[in-house]
Amino acid sequence: MSFFAPKAYFHLMAKPSSFHCNIQCEYCFYLEKEQQFGKKASFMSQETLKSYIKNYIESHAGERVEFAWQGGEPTLLGLDFFQSAVALQQQFANGKTITNAFQTNGIALNRQWVSFFKRHNFLIGLSIDGLSAVHNRYRIASNGNPTFDKVVAALELLKSYQVEFNTLTVVNDQNWNKGKETYLALKTLGSTFMQFIPIVEYQKTASQPAIMPFSTPPEGYGRFLVDVFQQWHQQDVGQVFVLEFENLLGQRLGYPSSSCIHQQTCGKSLVVEANGEVYSCDHYVYPQYRVGNLTQQPLTDIVLSQQQRQFGLNKQQGLSQICRQCEYLTLCHGGCPKHRIVPQPSESAGHNYLCASYRYFFQETALGMQQICQQIRANANPPQGTQHVNPK
Repeated sequence: MSFFAPKAYFHLMAKPSSFHCNIQCEYCFYLEKEQQFGKKASFMSQETLKSYIKNYIESHAGERVEFAWQGGEPTLLGLDFFQSAVALQQQFANGKTITNAFQTNGIALNRQWVSFFKRHNFLIGLSIDGLSAVHNRYRIASNGNPTFDKVVAALELLKSYQVEFNTLTVVNDQNWNKGKETYLALKTLGSTFMQFIPIVEYQKTASQPAIMPFSTPPEGYGRFLVDVFQQWHQQDVGQVFVLEFENLLGQRLGYPSSSCIHQQTCGKSLVVEANGEVYSCDHYVYPQYRVGNLTQQPLTDIVLSQQQRQFGLNKQQGLSQICRQCEYLTLCHGGCPKHRIVPQPSESAGHNYLCASYRYFFQETALGMQQICQQIRANANPPQGTQHVNPK
């Protein structure tokens, strides 16, 4: 199928294994998709894979097309699937630069996988919660066994093959007050590219959302980031890269946010499920946010559709009054709409659960960020950018 349509700038993350995974993390928001898609939901077929790759490359306006593979756990599809993906990318590249990012829990990685990643320049996102006791509290294998040692072994294997990787660490009820210890543990393991993801999950009730017990407290994520920042700012600026600091530093220098969380609007980061269905966002894979199927229409039509455009605008239009009057609005932009769950009197818009965290983070890092900005401007160097895998 060939598409002749205007091109667009956007990012499309693939979940070829859907919700299927080889571990059962209690805090994973995507495991619930089993109820939506059915327990026997299939992995992505070769036909859908071909449509995804061809359609994405043809529809993307840039000369660089970034593929991101996530789940669930994408290694469940087997190495042959991704060898086919690379071959299809080469077939349809049409002169464009193709990159691949691969998010994994690391359990299934072996020398064959890692050799493949190295040969084809995959960027790996490795999920590891820093401290073994914290990691093993929630990241448990299907047989009930802890997984920390296996993930560390995978990390060592990536290092031995010199595969580029980031560590993705969840901030939850167990470690929000252990920022320093977590950061130092990741450094000891050899991570120089880090990302910290707050867990905020809830059940809807008649009155207000019931926060799940593994979630970080409203101020916990900010406390965690500030503790990490204090360690990083003392000795690791320019040596260790933390996505959240990198993003804020760019904003302080006048650049737009590199993260959709703190952009004014959203809607340019979509997700495709194993069956080819495209949804507005990774956090909105629900029937009402299905915007098309890439096996049936050009991705440009989906990205530029009125439904997806309005989804993106809703972020700005749905700000609470507290947000609209906040001194940090231009840095925060209300955070992720998925976290706007705190009811406000006489308002239809909810307020962001993590507001206290963001305010504390912006306030407590302001002086340090100002010092780094002055150094950058004095050297006439732009902020150093790094590539990161999208979190799940």
